[in-house]
Amino acid sequence: MDFRSRPDLKCTSFGFDSYQSLQAMIFAVEEINANPNLLPNITLGIKLFDTCGAMRRAVEGTLWMLSGGSKSIPNYQWKEKTHLAGIIGDSASTRSILMAQILGLYRYPQVSYFATSPVLSNRNQFPSFFRTIPSDEFQARGLAQLVTYFGWSWIGLLAIDNDYGQLGIQVIKQELLMSGACVAFLENILSKHPNRNALQIVKTIRESTANVIVVISYAFALLPVLEELLKQNVSGKLWVASEAWSTSNLLSNKRFQQILAGTIGFAVHSGKMLGFTEYLTSFNPLKYPDDDFVKFIWEQIFLCKWFVNINNGTTRCTGGEKLESSLTKPEFRLSFNVYTCVYTFAWALKSLLQCKPGAGPFHDGECANISSFQPWQLLHYVKNTNFQADDNTRIFFNDKGDPPAIYDIVNWQLGATENLEQVVVGMYNASAPRGTTLILDSTSIKWNTGDLQVPYSKCSPSCPSGFQKVTIPGKPSCCYDCAHCPQGKISNQTDAVECQQCSWDMCPNQKQDRCLPRTTEFLSYKDPMGVSLAAIALFSSTIPVYILMVFFRHRTTPIVRANNWSLSCLLLVCLSFCFLCALAFIGYPQPEMCLLRQVTFGMVFALCISCVLAKTITVAIAFKATRPGSRLRKWSGINVSYSAMGICVFVQLCICVLWLSHSPPFPEYDTQTLSRVIIVSCNEGSSGVFFWIMLGYLGLLAAISFIFAFLVRHLPDSFNEAKFITFSMLAFLSVWVSFVPAYLSARGKNTVAMEIFAILCSSWAVVICIFVPKCFIILFRPNMNSREHLMKRDKEHK
Repeated sequence: MDFRSRPDLKCTSFGFDSYQSLQAMIFAVEEINANPNLLPNITLGIKLFDTCGAMRRAVEGTLWMLSGGSKSIPNYQWKEKTHLAGIIGDSASTRSILMAQILGLYRYPQVSYFATSPVLSNRNQFPSFFRTIPSDEFQARGLAQLVTYFGWSWIGLLAIDNDYGQLGIQVIKQELLMSGACVAFLENILSKHPNRNALQIVKTIRESTANVIVVISYAFALLPVLEELLKQNVSGKLWVASEAWSTSNLLSNKRFQQILAGTIGFAVHSGKMLGFTEYLTSFNPLKYPDDDFVKFIWEQIFLCKWFVNINNGTTRCTGGEKLESSLTKPEFRLSFNVYTCVYTFAWALKSLLQCKPGAGPFHDGECANISSFQPWQLLHYVKNTNFQADDNTRIFFNDKGDPPAIYDIVNWQLGATENLEQVVVGMYNASAPRGTTLILDSTSIKWNTGDLQVPYSKCSPSCPSGFQKVTIPGKPSCCYDCAHCPQGKISNQTDAVECQQCSWDMCPNQKQDRCLPRTTEFLSYKDPMGVSLAAIALFSSTIPVYILMVFFRHRTTPIVRANNWSLSCLLLVCLSFCFLCALAFIGYPQPEMCLLRQVTFGMVFALCISCVLAKTITVAIAFKATRPGSRLRKWSGINVSYSAMGICVFVQLCICVLWLSHSPPFPEYDTQTLSRVIIVSCNEGSSGVFFWIMLGYLGLLAAISFIFAFLVRHLPDSFNEAKFITFSMLAFLSVWVSFVPAYLSARGKNTVAMEIFAILCSSWAVVICIFVPKCFIILFRPNMNSREHLMKRDKEHK
């Protein structure tokens, strides 16, 4: 190995993390050189240059390395036996950007272990830059996803006022707004202010109702803010940390436990470097007497002094102290990134070394010479590097030079020493399948509340099921009121933005948090009213049959023969069917039943009323025809009655055919009348126009029969039934006139029941008024049903 330093370039401070990273680099080089299978017959060396965090020194160090390590001369290279493969560093994004602008001109590969700026992903500006730590863009999206995962929607944002803080916080803000969360406040830590404007920041935090604060900052910049929080006794806030301070030893002091306990955040993914812990603990000032760094570290860790007269009680360092006791954390985060940087170049050189002539990636299949390759040639292999760094980490680069975005999720918990410890509780992997990018062990998280319950951070309390959010004018969308769902709608989740309409066959329950099946309402045979009406209809249909049997048995008697025996029989059959057609209205309204039930009712009743009209016409013509010289004698035959009846029925048939062909009835589901009931009924089609035409036609026939019967009610004929027809038609018309307003005002199954009731009543009116008096005479007054009684009545009339 070739170590070179610049005695005229000295730093004013020492960082233990930086020194540990240096040792990780040396450890990786020694491990690679000791591995005969990785780079056989090739020895890696390193040149070290400390930029001390200065921009000027970063540029000067870059030129120093490009010039061969003698002088910092632009566009000049001192030819040595050793070959510069590439540069590892810098740790800061701003210095890495300056270095990358220079190295990109020469296509020298540059791999950084801690530069996280998204700007460096621009391949047009930085074609030879790579890094083993993810871009801040991935971290910002991951932190926003972490906040969303726990259901926090009212968030405070705090960021350092440089590119690291401002770029990161803008991405987080955008992601939070896209996920539906709101930003309660956004404050910047002003790095140029001595106290980092801590007073203003703490005032905002104290007055805000947000309980979760996302911080993109460095530990040293956040320290004054925490001190001011302690001073003003502001606690109870949960902090979400970026990787720049999530594992900070500076803030892990027990004096900050009241503020920072429960903090959760992203940390640089920790990998395993077998043997590195033993390597570090092997350092001892007695073993390396010329290494001032080791002596300084020894003094810092064990609080002692070397070879100085101690008069103030300070312990003298002996070298016998055990360094193992100070390395309490087995994870190596920044050191592991440095370690993988070295291995990136090693695997790139291995690929270059294994190139077979004729199958190389360059012109005409050429390969690069391991002892005289050009920077751009090795750059090709660095781009395609892909190796397993440890059991859980594979290193490769995307087309922007970024590695897989993997972060550890750490939770700050109070340790045995009363200091805060960072416990790994999960992992974020941006390249994992959707839904598995964030893996958390929620049971191992200890919140600032002291329990396992996730802290609450919302502008408004959650709206329970059955409610919906209503925005408040002038406030963010996360600040809202809760309002009951409108009638007929439900919400089955908390914080519902909008209530959902139940499907047509369902209705909300009382709490309006779920839909229940609606009960269907129709006049069924299981319904008491349906059973009653069906029983009445069946019983009623037997009465005309019984009367027909009575008439048939006494068919030779004068009272039966005097009233047109054939028409009476036909009328009785029609009346039986009139009662039975009421059964078509009971039961579930099937499509075929909807088509037939009204048509059946109309045709049967038309035939029934036509029979009554025919009987009335027969009585009138028969009386007129008995007068001497009457021309109506030729119209007194039975064929006239049948012809009149046929014409009347044909007209009704035409109405029904037009109805069925133009606008047939169909089943209808009424979901509006009753909120929890679906009324299943038959829609009569065309707004019921044909139904009312059909019913009106029946009324017209009944009215004509009534008029004819009324005009001939006093005719001196034996057993004149005109007056009975008059009463029957009067009753018939009264029933159906009363039916119209009742039908229009009824709802659901009551509408059907009303029509059945009208059918039964009107049919009974005809039966009672026309046939009951005759049956009474036939059965109970047989003496009146004789020829002698008939002759006697004729003499009395004369």
